[in-house]
Amino acid sequence: MSVIRTKGYSATTVEELCAAAGVTKGAFFHHFKSKDALGVAAVEHWSEMTGTVFANAPYHDHADPLDRVLGYAAFRKSLLTGGVPDFTCFAGTMVQEAYESVPAIREACDRSISEHARTLEADIEAAMHARGMSPDWTAKSLALHTQAVLQGAFILAKAKGSADAAADSIDHLIRYLELLFGAAKN
Repeated sequence: MSVIRTKGYSATTVEELCAAAGVTKGAFFHHFKSKDALGVAAVEHWSEMTGTVFANAPYHDHADPLDRVLGYAAFRKSLLTGGVPDFTCFAGTMVQEAYESVPAIREACDRSISEHARTLEADIEAAMHARGMSPDWTAKSLALHTQAVLQGAFILAKAKGSADAAADSIDHLIRYLELLFGAAKN
């Protein structure tokens, strides 16, 4: 995953993947029918790994559901460490390249990003209920919008070569959420 996160899916060869994993090309093809099959498996592995990280994250400890949503965004910002390939989303990187050329990878990335967004829906719904809100948008649409902002933040970080643009985008996301729920701080 680190090779693909650094070079991109298309630019990464099977030989480079084998070298990074310390396996022969024969061993690679014993486990995967193709590079694309590895790509799908890697996205699924990414989802499992990150699912555990986010399930155990401290933002779940907040009593107020809005504080959990805002805590989620702050937690995402806290992950902006190391080089750009270290904090960007593997599924987001993969789908940017393979959405048209490898439908199986696009579908795996959609599942990954959408399933992650679903982890926010209950807290968003609870925050809406706690504040007596009946907006013309849904918890699902806001959860997906949150993912869109984060993925866009990662694209900016790649374009700028720095986490600063991503951090600014997450700060804007937090301000937006506060305004949306009427919890803006001066």
